[in-house]
Amino acid sequence: MLYDAARVGQPGAVLFDPEHWRARGALEAARGGRGTVAFVRTPEGERWVLRHYRRGGLAARLARDRYFWTGAERTRAFREWRLLRRLRAWQLPVPAPVAARYVREGLFYRADLLTAELPVRRTVAHALADAPLPADAWLAIGRCVGQLHARGVQHADLNAHNLLLDDGDTVYVLDFDRGRIRPRGVWEDAVLARLDRSLRKVTADLPADRYGREQWRALLAGAEER
Repeated sequence: MLYDAARVGQPGAVLFDPEHWRARGALEAARGGRGTVAFVRTPEGERWVLRHYRRGGLAARLARDRYFWTGAERTRAFREWRLLRRLRAWQLPVPAPVAARYVREGLFYRADLLTAELPVRRTVAHALADAPLPADAWLAIGRCVGQLHARGVQHADLNAHNLLLDDGDTVYVLDFDRGRIRPRGVWEDAVLARLDRSLRKVTADLPADRYGREQWRALLAGAEER
């Protein structure tokens, strides 16, 4: 286990058990799918997000939530926890890591991650479903991506569901599983292209003013700001 001693006084396996929180009336919500997520409240009033790592795609049929063991420091949870610590030290708009753990089972392991909940839950996908975003919001999204890239932070799956918006122009980023820090390069274009595909997908059945060339240009303009 890894944990932030300033946030976790008595670390233990129960921190990662949704039923522990449910029994105390502290489980606010839970959802399924890849990366099962639960929102919990601590006795001190903090709000945390508990995520159990799960595979997606065809791999999920073979090993739904098990990963091949290659060492503690290479576990999904430990790598994401350490990456988030570094990004928070750089004051980037990402969740604060609370605790991470793996449970080894022979040649495989399962893993969980606790992070502090961000101030908002509204994703870009949800916002677009409700109404068009103003140009300032698209610029802010681009600036957020540009901040990451300026530090060499490669998000493995940047999409409309892991970018969060507040009512102003603040943008947050979730889900740094498999993310890494590397020298800047052409991978940045691939990250942006992936985001573009996601935005096109979530707006495919929405009015044309939700997303198009104009919005994409505004996002790119924000990403290119220095």
